[in-house]
Amino acid sequence: MPEYVEPALSLGVGMGTITKKELVARISVQTGQTKVVTKDILQRFLDEIIGELAKGNRLEFREFGVFEIKERPPRRAQNPRTLEKVDVPAKKVVKFKVGRLMKERVGMGRSRRA
Repeated sequence: MPEYVEPALSLGVGMGTITKKELVARISVQTGQTKVVTKDILQRFLDEIIGELAKGNRLEFREFGVFEIKERPPRRAQNPRTLEKVDVPAKKVVKFKVGRLMKERVGMGRSRRA
């Protein structure tokens, strides 16, 4: 198996949008797998995450983060154009809590004031 290559993000390059196609190409090179196989594995992984969240399950990836479903309660809101009050129904949303390793690598740690 080819040697692991650090992603560009950790090399200080960034602030762009990375597509699934680009990730597939990178992982394909790093693992020596074909792009077709790599894309299939990545898509299956993403489908599994969606499926588990749809079932209401929590997904925990140590050091990376946690995906979970939270229920937003119904509320009253106001249309900013008409100022009309409207009822917003309850809904489920996906929440992601960042893990320790991601916080460290992305630089999301709390800054301390002097």
